[in-house]
Amino acid sequence: MEKDWTKTAEEERLQRQGEYDVAVIGGGPAGYVAAIRAAQLGARVVLFERDTVGGTCLNRGCIPTKTYLKTAEYIRHIKGAAARGIIADSHVQVDMPKVVSYKDRVVKTLTAGVSGLLKGNQVEVVKGDARLGSALATGEKAVECGDRTYTAAKVILCGGSRVMELPIPGADGPAVMTSDEILDLKELPGRLAVIGGGVVGCELASAFASFGCKVTVVELCDRILANMDADISAELEKSLKKSGVKVLCGRRVEGIESRDGETAVVTDQGEVPCDRVLLAAGRAADLSCLGDMAGEIQTEKGKVIADDAMRTSVPEIYACGDITGKIMLAHAASRMGETAAENAVTGEDKACDLRFVPSCIYTHPEAAGVGLTEEQARAAYPEGLRVGRVALAANGRSVAAGERQGFVKVIAGKDGELLGVHMVGGDASEMIAEAAALMAVGATVDAITEHVIHPHPSYSEAFAEACADVLGRAIHQPVG
Repeated sequence: MEKDWTKTAEEERLQRQGEYDVAVIGGGPAGYVAAIRAAQLGARVVLFERDTVGGTCLNRGCIPTKTYLKTAEYIRHIKGAAARGIIADSHVQVDMPKVVSYKDRVVKTLTAGVSGLLKGNQVEVVKGDARLGSALATGEKAVECGDRTYTAAKVILCGGSRVMELPIPGADGPAVMTSDEILDLKELPGRLAVIGGGVVGCELASAFASFGCKVTVVELCDRILANMDADISAELEKSLKKSGVKVLCGRRVEGIESRDGETAVVTDQGEVPCDRVLLAAGRAADLSCLGDMAGEIQTEKGKVIADDAMRTSVPEIYACGDITGKIMLAHAASRMGETAAENAVTGEDKACDLRFVPSCIYTHPEAAGVGLTEEQARAAYPEGLRVGRVALAANGRSVAAGERQGFVKVIAGKDGELLGVHMVGGDASEMIAEAAALMAVGATVDAITEHVIHPHPSYSEAFAEACADVLGRAIHQPVG
């Protein structure tokens, strides 16, 4: 049909379903990626963000903590310089206001970059607390923000997450901080108690121990990083203790008490005296964006239910990222955002494959894993399992770098298929990408050992050796 040139642009807009093709609520790694991808596909897109684009990851999570951990790495290098023949005063002091200022500059650079990308892709950004409005008779979706209602044909919910509230007596005391608040702390506490031995707790414990705090981690489970492979938990607990962090596992926190100017975390096995307390027990999905449709969009255990195509129970409304609770990692959220955008714009039913999402921990040393843990693999494949493992103490790059602690473990099925890869040490957060890529294309340990040549010297050689060890062919593995 020929275009009716007599119609005005406003009349054409009104003939469409809503002011926008796609409305995205939340500008974190899921939301801004979804908005840009939808715009790339030709959609008219509006993105709502209550704070600064980039979400928890850029503003209060991944990027700020990694900036602190890099500062901690500098401290370790300075203290270890004498062993390499570098004559310098190794007495290190941390100027926390400058540490915070540097972190803020890093965050501002990256969030400004995201804003530039949105603008360049002609995504309209509306700042404010947005939420779904009541369903309209026309079939359009309503989004309320401020004193205005916006309409769109499709909506993608990327509400993100919030700090999990713990029912601990005294958790609202003046000495208690969340993982958001500690990143703006400009005065180091002498003693820091960290409640929670997950990724956030371990990373911040590692950083603040390097800054000079006496850190104690209190964890309810019988080991830290309970969701990771058990060997990773054991290795990182050893490294934390080596750095001066006290790790108390199997402790139930019963309260936080402040008396006579002193603060203590009270557990079922005694008290942990401290100056400040960090609540680091995880994050919960933020469902505030559901608004008037909170009773219509299906949820479970405080999370929005979304299928593999990121569709919710309400037609033309999608959800991705932390709000779904599928995998609460920024890189997983971004992939979900892309999938949701493509399905929303094209009407397709593309599935988001989250089988091989790597998890990384940026402590010293780093740790990473992808696929099944050894415990999960043994339960799922009782008919046969092969495990290869090499210690980084035998890796040339690790020895030269003075980073000999750690290992690489490869878990393979009876036919050589990669089921899981777990590692501690080196640049584990970079190394794990190779394993994730090979798992995604169905590579076997046989094929990797026969056809993939790794550079020497490199940390990545340890992955190749672990694959060879599965086959009994590791060259640099001590015998006997």
